[in-house]
Amino acid sequence: MEKWNLVVDVAQCNNCANCTLASLDEHVGNDFPGYAAAQSKDAKPLIDIRRNVRGTDEHMDISYMPTMCNHCDRPRCAEGADGAVVKRADGIVLIDPYKAKGRRDLVGKCPHGAIQWNEEQQLPQIWIFDAHLLDAGWQEPRCQQACPTGAFRALKVSDEHMQALVREEKLEVSRADLGTAPRVYYKNLQRMNRRFIAGSVVTMNGGTQDCLPGCTVTLLLNGAQVARTLTDWFGDFKIDGLPDQSLSYTLVLEHAEHASVQMTVQTDTGGTSIDIVALIPAAIQAAA
Repeated sequence: MEKWNLVVDVAQCNNCANCTLASLDEHVGNDFPGYAAAQSKDAKPLIDIRRNVRGTDEHMDISYMPTMCNHCDRPRCAEGADGAVVKRADGIVLIDPYKAKGRRDLVGKCPHGAIQWNEEQQLPQIWIFDAHLLDAGWQEPRCQQACPTGAFRALKVSDEHMQALVREEKLEVSRADLGTAPRVYYKNLQRMNRRFIAGSVVTMNGGTQDCLPGCTVTLLLNGAQVARTLTDWFGDFKIDGLPDQSLSYTLVLEHAEHASVQMTVQTDTGGTSIDIVALIPAAIQAAA
């Protein structure tokens, strides 16, 4: 059977908040019987955007992660809910706006923190995957329709097809350790929780520093190659997706017209990055 899934590409989100605004526009003041009661005017967004900063100065990297109800296959919120939380056959989770009346206890049941309490309605509420629109024939939820960068992709496919995509595109879920089996998947999630090494490579030219494009940058860990890249036209490089722990690496910088440089670098304990500016003297200067 085909079920709904949502893929969110963290690398494409620029924090424009169109998804958040579209959700508020859809639900604030609008009642959808059988799906969701109207949100109040002062409601917290059911689609929130988490901000994560890595690195420093010119190598600072800011990533944004839209978060919402994960529509888990093993929803904790449904445990002991007495039918107030429904897991549909198509994968979508709904909180019944009638049976859940007064059930503030459901808010704390979600380990992902995706349930909001509507004080005005005395109801717990979630992002409902815009099930009311999908049931009416829409092919995508409003967050996808409103996103200008294509960060969202809703898919109604079999579980086998979805797992093949997970492997092919290296998709991840938020907090897999919780065991709730989310149906919201993230692409490029390493931008949120992995470390990187970035820097600028320059050379001396007549007493001034020049950017050095085309320099080969090789990262080694215990003698084994971890990654290799080239500096761009500004002499900058970035090696991302490193383990989220402080490790000591060897960085080798090589260029056909310059002497090579080798140095030890360590990802810092802050869990972000280390910046490197390396001066590579001209080969003739190095020989002298």
